[in-house]
Amino acid sequence: MRQARALPLSRRGLLTAGGALGLGALVTACGDKGGSGSGGDDGGGGSWSFTDDRKKKISLDSRPRHIVAYIAAAAALYDFGIEKQITGVFGPTTLKNGKPDVQAGDFPVDQATSLGNTWGQFNVEKYASLSPDLLITNMYDPGALFYIPDDSKKKILSLAPSAAITTGRISMLEPIKRYAALAEALGADLKAKKVTDAKARFEKAAETLRKTVKSHRIKVMACSASADLFYVSNPKISADLIYFSELGVDFVVPEKPDKGGYFESLSWENADKYDADVLFLDNRTATLQPKALTSKPTWSKLPAVKAGQIAPWSSEPRFSYAGAAPLVESLTKAIQDAKKVS
Repeated sequence: MRQARALPLSRRGLLTAGGALGLGALVTACGDKGGSGSGGDDGGGGSWSFTDDRKKKISLDSRPRHIVAYIAAAAALYDFGIEKQITGVFGPTTLKNGKPDVQAGDFPVDQATSLGNTWGQFNVEKYASLSPDLLITNMYDPGALFYIPDDSKKKILSLAPSAAITTGRISMLEPIKRYAALAEALGADLKAKKVTDAKARFEKAAETLRKTVKSHRIKVMACSASADLFYVSNPKISADLIYFSELGVDFVVPEKPDKGGYFESLSWENADKYDADVLFLDNRTATLQPKALTSKPTWSKLPAVKAGQIAPWSSEPRFSYAGAAPLVESLTKAIQDAKKVS
């Protein structure tokens, strides 16, 4: 469910990008180098190529050394061992107090230049100044490069090749495997203890969740809250919910999903449309959390809220074993601790 980042409903909707002054000269200066990469091979040797999930083959003279990535993509690659090549990020990276946003995961946010922290922000001049070899982002819908503003997309994509990893409408395991493959292509060692330990933790967590849902008949509703609307997420579209469903989690399925299919938006008067024992509540910084929802009468009357059965949901997970394992464990604990209230 991506609505909190992209209201109105289209994730590719009304985007803006400032800082166009002087852009033409930067594009002219940097546009040609984007097709071949730059800065040496970082020990990789020879040419470099990778085919992304648009079936687009990226071919460079050497392994990319200056990568700019959507923050969740950067966090996933970092988990797999890419620690120095990411020089720029975009998307929700830091909070107002300067601390890392939840979507940054373990990525050291102070080591990379931020091109914009909120939806629609992407400083193209600053991007060009980084001499990027490769741009990496998620692709929740076919062909839609996440967090790349439509009105500056052409300029952005002229500066360097781009790689997109599909992260919507498929099971979470698939983008995890794809980010692992991309990380390996970029030089990561997937046999490193950090990676293998994370994978083992993830697999153990998944098996525990599978066993838990067999003995705990609990209905879960993945949801998100804003000031005006309550969103019920569709477990048939979001990658993590698809995977959790495969493990046996019983999710509320919205009857009338909005355009795009990710969720059904309800007025607060109708927030009690569906019954659930546990609320799996979107914990992104742009969404409302339980303390901010106490003024909503319908919220306070929900059986799961009365029972205190609310679990945080990272609705834009970072697609790595290290990123996914805690999410599986959190949901498992919420189901284990819950009682039937619906």
